[in-house]
Amino acid sequence: MIRAYKFLMRPTMGQLGALSEMLRDHCTLYNAALQERRDAYRHASRTTVRYGQQSRQLKDIRAFDLDQGRWSFSSQQATLRRLDKAFAAFFRRIKTGESPGYPRFRSTRRFNTVDFPKDGDGCRWDATAHDPVTRVRLQGIGHVRVHQHRPVIGTVKTISVKREGRRWYVVLTAVQDQPAPLPVTGRVVGIDMGIATFLADSRGAFVSNPRHGRKAAAKLGAAQQALSRCKRASKRHSKAVETVARLHRKVRRERLDHAHKTALAYVRGNDFIAHEDLTIRNMSKAPAPRPDPDQPGVFLPNGARAKAGVNRSIVDAGWGVFLAILKAKAEGAGREVIAVDPRNTSRRCPQCGHTAKENRPTQETFHCVSCGHHTHADTVGAVNVLRAGLARRAANSA
Repeated sequence: MIRAYKFLMRPTMGQLGALSEMLRDHCTLYNAALQERRDAYRHASRTTVRYGQQSRQLKDIRAFDLDQGRWSFSSQQATLRRLDKAFAAFFRRIKTGESPGYPRFRSTRRFNTVDFPKDGDGCRWDATAHDPVTRVRLQGIGHVRVHQHRPVIGTVKTISVKREGRRWYVVLTAVQDQPAPLPVTGRVVGIDMGIATFLADSRGAFVSNPRHGRKAAAKLGAAQQALSRCKRASKRHSKAVETVARLHRKVRRERLDHAHKTALAYVRGNDFIAHEDLTIRNMSKAPAPRPDPDQPGVFLPNGARAKAGVNRSIVDAGWGVFLAILKAKAEGAGREVIAVDPRNTSRRCPQCGHTAKENRPTQETFHCVSCGHHTHADTVGAVNVLRAGLARRAANSA
C-alpha cells in the first residue's frame, strides 16, 4: 500500500530564497508551456501540442536559460505533466457535459508545489539512523532540515515540496507492506451524517458537530473586510491576504484533526462500518432560479438564502473529508467499510418497516405512524444504514 507523510521543513534564510526561486521558475515553465499550447491551437491551424513534444524541448530550454538549468530535470518534467493532466481533465469535462474550466495561467502566489517523481533523482530523503537531524537534499538548494515527527515506514518513492503561507513542507509517498489487521472486535456499526450533530451511530451514540468554520466566522469576516480596504499590490494588502489565509488554514487543520480522531475511534472499535453514499456536491448546490411566468425578467423566491445557510453547514461539517479518511484508515487496519443508498433511511421504521414522510415530523424526531415506534431520527437512519450495509455485504459474499 502507499502512504503519504507530510513534514515541516526548517530552511535557512538562504534556502528560503532558493525555494522561492524554484517555485518561481517552475511557475514560469508552466505558464510558458500553457502559452505554447494556446498559440499552437489558435494560430497554427488548431495544432495540439502534447507533453512529449514539450518535454523534448527541455534540454534546449535548460541550455538557453541558466535559471531553468539549475533545477532538477525530472521536476520540470513533472510540472509539464501537471499541465498535461489539467488539459486532460478539461477535455474530460467537455465530453461529460460539465463546466470545462480551461487551464489558467498561474501567478507565483497560486503555484505552491514542485514534485520530484523519484527519490534520488534531483532529491534525496536522508533519514539515516546515526544522524539525529533529518534532512532532505534538493538539487539547487542543498540539505534542508526537516521536523520529522514520526518515522517513515517503507520505501520512499516520490517527494514534493509545498508552500503553505510562510511555511514549507515536504510530502513523501512511501510504498509499504500491508500492516497487520487490528484485533477482531465482533462489533458492527452504521453511521448517519448530519448537521445538528456531526454523526449518529446505530448504537445511539452521537458525535457533536464542532462547527469550526462558524466559530471562526467573526474573525474571518473582520479579516476579509480589512483586506477589501487595502490597496492592491501594497504591503498592507499582502499582510491582509496572509491573515485571511492563516485563518482559513487554521480552520482546515482543526477540521482535519477532528475527522482523523473520529474516524480512528470508529475503526478501532468496529470490524464493519456502513455509511451513506452521499453526493455532497449535489447536496450543496444552489437552488435553480424560478422565473415568473407572468413577468418576464422577474424571478420568484426560491429559498436561496435558507439553502445558502444549509450549504455552509454542509461544507463546514466536512463530510467528504471524514469519509475519505475513514476509508483510508479502515483499509490500513483491515476493517470493512461499505457505502449504501441513503434514500429513505430516516423515514423507514426499523421495527415494522413502514416507510413514509410522516414518520419524521421534525428534524430530530422519528414517530412511526404505523406501529408508534418513537426515537431519534438520526439513530433510525444509522440503524437502517447498518442493515443495508450488512445485506449488501452478504450479497457480495454470496
